[in-house]
Amino acid sequence: MPEISRFLGIVIAMFWRDHAPPHFHAYYGDYEIEVAIETGVVTGRFPKRALRFVLEWMEAHQDELLMDWELATQQKPLKQIAPLE
Repeated sequence: MPEISRFLGIVIAMFWRDHAPPHFHAYYGDYEIEVAIETGVVTGRFPKRALRFVLEWMEAHQDELLMDWELATQQKPLKQIAPLE
C-alpha cells in the first residue's frame, strides 16, 4: 500500500494498477473509505469529521492526486502529497 500522505491520524494511499475510476483510499483507525478523485464520491464508512478533512485535502490536491493515479497505473513510484494544514 503506497502511502502518499498522512495527517491527523488519517493515512492516504493509492494502489498500483487499481481499478478505474481514479481514486484513493483513506484509513483512520478501523475505518476505510475509497474516494473518487474527479467526483468526490465516497465508498465506505468514516467518522464525519475525518471525512471532512479528507475531502478538504482532496480538493486542495486534486491535480497531484491525478498525477499519482497516472504513475500508479504505470507501476511507477508515487509522489508524496503535502498533508492537510
